[in-house]
Formats: sequence, structure tokens, C-alpha cells
Amino acid sequence: MTKNTIGTDIVSVNRIKKLAENHEFNFYRHVYTDEEVLWCNDRSSPHIHLAGRFAAKEAVKKAILSQGEKAVIPLNTIEIRRESDGPPQIHLLSELSKIYSVEVSISHTDEYAIAVALASAE
Repeated sequence: MTKNTIGTDIVSVNRIKKLAENHEFNFYRHVYTDEEVLWCNDRSSPHIHLAGRFAAKEAVKKAILSQGEKAVIPLNTIEIRRESDGPPQIHLLSELSKIYSVEVSISHTDEYAIAVALASAE
């Protein structure tokens, strides 16, 4: 039987904005892929989208670790991709003990971003 696990995270948009402004290169390098930074910076409010992806990465990580995964999962190895009008897609770039199917929902206001992830091992 497949076990589904969830993860959730909420983050202050202002916190992400300050981290990006004060530690741009190191912050981006440790949290995001180049494609994510380009996608977010192409939006009218980049920090809202960076915060949404940060919350999504944390939620995905929590959901996978709740599956019993023992590997270290750096945030920059969880990539959130999005087609023009489609839902966010999760691409796991690190080597894990199992293959995971993960879905995520991201929402935000001007002040906060929240994400919920549902993971199952294949």
C-alpha cells in the first residue's frame, strides 16, 4: 500500500526579499536553481515568487522526509517548474533512496507565501 505524506511551510515574503538583497549570490546558489531565479525575476513581483518557491521546497522536503527518506536534501536540488498556466511541477535533482511522486500547491499574499506538498514513494 502506498503511503502518502504531507509537508507544509509558510514564509514571510519580506524575509526572503531581505535575504535576496543582502546575500544575493550565496542565497540564490543554496536555495534555487538558475532556471528558478530567472523565472521569478521575470515576474513583476519576484520576491513573492521566490518566497513561494522557498515555501514549496521546504514543504516538499518535509513530505519526503516523512516518507522515511534518510538522504540529505539540499533546497537547491528541489526544482519547482511551471508551465505558462499549469500547476507547479516538482523535479528532484538529488539522488534519493526511492523514486518519489510529489505534488505541491503554492499560494501567496504580499506578505506571506505558503505551500503544501503531498509525496508518495513509487
